[in-house]
Amino acid sequence: MQQRRRTVHSAAKRVSRKRKQLNKRRVKPVSKKGTGTSRYVIPPIREGNHPNNPMLSVIIPAMNEEKTIGRVVRQALRICRDSEVIAVVNGSTDGTAAAAQAAGARVLLYTEALGHDAGRRMGAAAARGRILLFTDADIPIPAKQLAPYVQAILDGTDVALNDYDGPVKRNPVHPVVEAKHVLNSILARPDLQGASMTAIPHALSRKALDVIGVPSLEVPPLALAKAVSSGLEVRAVHHVPVGKMNAVRVKRRSGPDPLSQVVLNDHLTAIRWITDELGPRGGYSDLQRVRCLTR
Repeated sequence: MQQRRRTVHSAAKRVSRKRKQLNKRRVKPVSKKGTGTSRYVIPPIREGNHPNNPMLSVIIPAMNEEKTIGRVVRQALRICRDSEVIAVVNGSTDGTAAAAQAAGARVLLYTEALGHDAGRRMGAAAARGRILLFTDADIPIPAKQLAPYVQAILDGTDVALNDYDGPVKRNPVHPVVEAKHVLNSILARPDLQGASMTAIPHALSRKALDVIGVPSLEVPPLALAKAVSSGLEVRAVHHVPVGKMNAVRVKRRSGPDPLSQVVLNDHLTAIRWITDELGPRGGYSDLQRVRCLTR
């Protein structure tokens, strides 16, 4: 009887040991050399490996961001296993390119500055992923805050926007914030409020990229107008407070902020496209007005 108990006890120990070993295998961290990760936020999808066409391309324009680009790249690499990270380093005079490459990014290097948002266009043109995620080199956003945009595309959304309205309670409201709300109202999407492709992070499906066209990414409000007008599924999916995360860079200048002027002109370009495509009233009815009778 005692011998039987010892045998049963020994067998139970072996089973317990095997279970522990199996559990260890199940929770074994998935890591990439140099990323400092313990596991991916989005688990691997069982649909085979696509070495030439990864599921995700993360595109990061960068100019003189040596201090932050490494952290940005490492967080991007933590989103999912089947991915590539593209750093579009342009006009840099520091070690941005080397830091990005050391962190695991594929670097597209341009000696001249490409200009505002052109880095997104160049990165998208080189991207191989079925999903494209855009972020910036100066704001290290945790992988768990980037993953919802990728997951939204996996779930059927075509354009996944940051649910970020900007400082709407500030008085007076910044003209760029107003422009984003106005454009969404013109597009009959007031539900988007201030969400915009001007703000990062945001993600696109490959279908959306084909519809919008790579060149349009250089003018984010125009890209958004084309996406909505084409009937693509556009949603504000997750809130990342990039306004608070972005370091304030104090620059002494006289006159208007040139970056704000660029963004405002981009919104005017989008509105001009809407009126060219949908008529002078942007597709809205003129109600009972008979304007020819008043001439």
